[in-house]
Amino acid sequence: MSDVEAVKDLVLKYDTLKTEIGKVIIGQHEAINFTLLSILCGGHSLLIGVPGLAKTLLVNSVSDALGLRFKRIQFTPDLMPSDILGSEILDKKRHFKFIKGPIFSNIILADEINRTPPKTQAALLEAMQERSVTVSGNHYKLDLPFFVLATQNPIEQEGTYPLPEAQLDRFMFSINLEYPSFSEEVEVVKSTTGNDAQIINSLFSPEEIVAAQKLIRKIPITDNVIEYAVGLVRKTRPKSKQATELVRSYLDWGAGPRASQNLILAAKAHAVVNGKFSPDIEDVKAVAKPILSHRIVKNYKAEAEGITISNIIKSLL
Repeated sequence: MSDVEAVKDLVLKYDTLKTEIGKVIIGQHEAINFTLLSILCGGHSLLIGVPGLAKTLLVNSVSDALGLRFKRIQFTPDLMPSDILGSEILDKKRHFKFIKGPIFSNIILADEINRTPPKTQAALLEAMQERSVTVSGNHYKLDLPFFVLATQNPIEQEGTYPLPEAQLDRFMFSINLEYPSFSEEVEVVKSTTGNDAQIINSLFSPEEIVAAQKLIRKIPITDNVIEYAVGLVRKTRPKSKQATELVRSYLDWGAGPRASQNLILAAKAHAVVNGKFSPDIEDVKAVAKPILSHRIVKNYKAEAEGITISNIIKSLL
């Protein structure tokens, strides 16, 4: 199959995939779209929303539709790194044997990731970046494809441990789930209070997802689009020459080079699923907000004056 045919095939499968997930998840189109884009790019996503907005159900539905092995890890204050990675035990012959933890799966749901201390949060860093883990000096490769989809509750701050910037930067997208509209909420209530259970069909194999990720990376892109993406990221840095007055006044810290890389990858994926063979500046703009929002740090002046990260990104676009 040629690359052109592969792109056309991926567009058809992507549309079918969204329809399949839509059997269970009503509304939340933007969240579904960005979650699937991050998977096509081989990236991880942070899902932020109040309780009851189907964050866990969304991840579960995506893993079913993609035909991937799925593990849920409930992050709690007493969770240890070994509870995620696995540990070595002595077997009957007095030999050390490694028992794999839940990290050895294709999709990991890190539920309420900010409820566990930094030591345990850090256990995910190597897995997210290197697709491997090190336990007791031994190196173990993870099966591909591998994604971490983490959830976070924005309203409860008591008993939470905010994710450090280094960990936040590992997430390709920060996706906000909004309350459903009136008609969507009516539909949710109708579909979840009866006996009819929707079955999600598996549309991909792990090998097909890896092939799709390689296809996305092969998509050609012009220099002016790359320069626009890099310029956009540089504008978020208060000490940069390209920074706007708004950025200098209200930001302490801007996005790093990983944001530029993610903008280009996500723009390629966004172009492909919309049937284009090369991304343009509009594709970069379409994915900019969830890529930049968690990489920008406001100062006290912004907090005092009610300036939001969303306001600043809109001004840059």
